[in-house]
Amino acid sequence: MADPSSYRPRPGDIPDSPGVYRFRDEHRRVIYVGKAKSLRQRLANYFQDLANLHPRTRTMVTTAASVEWTVVSTEVEALQLEYSWIKEYDPRFNVKYRDDKSYPYLAVTMSEQFPRVQVMRGHKKKGVRYFGPYAHAWAIRDTVDLLLRVFPVRTCSAGVFKNAARTGRPCLLGYIGKCSAPCVGRITPEDHQELAEEFCDFMAGRTGTYLRRLEKQMMEAAEEMEYERAARLRDDIEALKKAMEKNAVVLADATDADLIAVAEDELEAAVQIFHVRGGRVRGQRGWVTDKVEEVTTGALVEHALQQLYGEESGDAVPKEVLVPALPEPVEPVQEWLTGRRGANVSLRIPQRGDKKALMETVQRNAQQALALHKTKRASDLTTRSRALEEIAEALDLDSAPLRIECYDISHLQGEDVVASMVVFEDGLQRKSEYRRFQIKGFAGQDDVRSMHEVITRRFKRYLAEKERTGEWADGSLADGSLAEGSGTGGSGTDGSPADGDGALTDSPGSDSLVSDSLKDDDGRPKKFAYPPQLVVVDGGQPQVAAARRALDELGIDDIAVCGLAKRLEEVWVPGEDDPVVLPRTSEGLYLLQRVRDEAHRFAITYQRTKRTKRFRAGPLDDVPGLGETRKQALIKHFGSVKKLRSATIEQIQEVPGIGRKTAETIAVALAQAAPAAPAVNTATGEIIEDEEPDTTGGSSGEPVTAGVPDERRGQET
Repeated sequence: MADPSSYRPRPGDIPDSPGVYRFRDEHRRVIYVGKAKSLRQRLANYFQDLANLHPRTRTMVTTAASVEWTVVSTEVEALQLEYSWIKEYDPRFNVKYRDDKSYPYLAVTMSEQFPRVQVMRGHKKKGVRYFGPYAHAWAIRDTVDLLLRVFPVRTCSAGVFKNAARTGRPCLLGYIGKCSAPCVGRITPEDHQELAEEFCDFMAGRTGTYLRRLEKQMMEAAEEMEYERAARLRDDIEALKKAMEKNAVVLADATDADLIAVAEDELEAAVQIFHVRGGRVRGQRGWVTDKVEEVTTGALVEHALQQLYGEESGDAVPKEVLVPALPEPVEPVQEWLTGRRGANVSLRIPQRGDKKALMETVQRNAQQALALHKTKRASDLTTRSRALEEIAEALDLDSAPLRIECYDISHLQGEDVVASMVVFEDGLQRKSEYRRFQIKGFAGQDDVRSMHEVITRRFKRYLAEKERTGEWADGSLADGSLAEGSGTGGSGTDGSPADGDGALTDSPGSDSLVSDSLKDDDGRPKKFAYPPQLVVVDGGQPQVAAARRALDELGIDDIAVCGLAKRLEEVWVPGEDDPVVLPRTSEGLYLLQRVRDEAHRFAITYQRTKRTKRFRAGPLDDVPGLGETRKQALIKHFGSVKKLRSATIEQIQEVPGIGRKTAETIAVALAQAAPAAPAVNTATGEIIEDEEPDTTGGSSGEPVTAGVPDERRGQET
């Protein structure tokens, strides 16, 4: 625990102007970001007698090891910079709202030639109009199904659209009148764009004018005795009214507003937001957060506004934002919102009437959300805490292992040997810090040697990061060797991050001292810089011994190691002949199993990805300088590799983007490559000789088995 006086700046060094400040810990990680109208006055509040500080503030300043600041011109700039840094650094002591789910939106891709209506989640894209968020995706689909009667906009995917255009036949919706079938030319791009605009206008709340127009057309059709057309218009009107009934009218017809309510206690806060457009509730969402800093209701509202509108612009920011308490001061926040919208935004507390009544409803939702969250989390927190305590007691650790890293090796009969690293913090997955490794230090199957290589590479990165941040006095590591890549480049790809849901990303590289993910200086997350308290390996005594030996060779003696063997779920520790046996009902064993199984899943996924890419490799992959786009262009032009192989250099040059030199290289490469084995139709046993399968990753439409090894003969580990 640091003494704040050890890093307290002199009062004369701190400017008396607006700015943003950052507290960092001993590892240079940013742990808190704040803004101030006067940096000198605000920072002085942190360096007073610890007994006078709020407990959470006291924890923060004693965890920190330094403080720095950036001066800005106005409070609005300070607000913008604070939001950017909180998003960038993810400080542990800042209030961070996280959606309890990824809310679905109704989206219309207006930037496409034929706009498409669909359900979308995640980050918003340019050129797409969004409506919502909705609580459930089925609610969107029900609404769209009703509206397609009146606005038959395209809803199909790009693949279905292209297939229909190729065959000249629309999909089922085109036949039953719920799609205008632009794929087969039943409607022009201009008319379809206008239809999509009318759909968006209706969803945006401009319903009255359109309904009146339909009613007028219905009456005119009836007067002209066009009864079938009148009946169709009548049904259209009923469908629109039914869709409108799904969103109750709560405010005046032209009201566009967001209502934000906060329910809080000493430890947590819940935020609920109602999105009102055209006087109707069009969407609802909610967040829950830990109050890791001393914060008022107004400050919670300010953080919620940053989260809601930090990346929005234009009409996505409403004319009016109603809140339970105003940030202090309110003027910079209101000016910032106005800048995001491009027009004036009213930020206020409702005092009376329908808006106050609706705010009370939103407040009740926030209170119920907080109560539900606390009910769910109570048992969860207790269980995780007990699991970590049981692990610490079983392994004789000084404290609970708040950060656990687990490693697993995967291969198929000694080929495509890879490894995975998964991270659990406080008993929960931290997928942003998952990493993957290729084993290239040797060939063949050797799980023990592979584990030694992976642990060595991972913790060389950790030591290199310590050296880079100045925690090492000289350029050598604990074992006297250079950091990996500082003089002798390692081999293989390690440290490739996974995305939020655990999917893999391709990232070629080497074990150099500072990869692209390690080039920043400012304590950003997603690095090898954070050491675990416990390393878990998937395996028994040999794997545990290899991991311990790798750490010892690097001079690391403050990280515990254990292994979990699959056969009897035994926990092995270094240097012991007998395993530690945890009860089958133990929460600690259950947590170790979850960690081990997640590492196994992540490794298997990566190994399968590599194997699939290897199986899909074709003769064009060996042509230097030929990228995926030009390979696809060649296959599209000639239809197959077989026809391409028989083409002349002049014919190859006819493909856009292929010059004579490239054409000659392609011809030589295909001439040297052995022809692929004939494909076999698994249904009939017929050998398919007239066409080669598409080796660019596509499909020829026939089930083929040529050249693909039977995976059932091997076993993935």
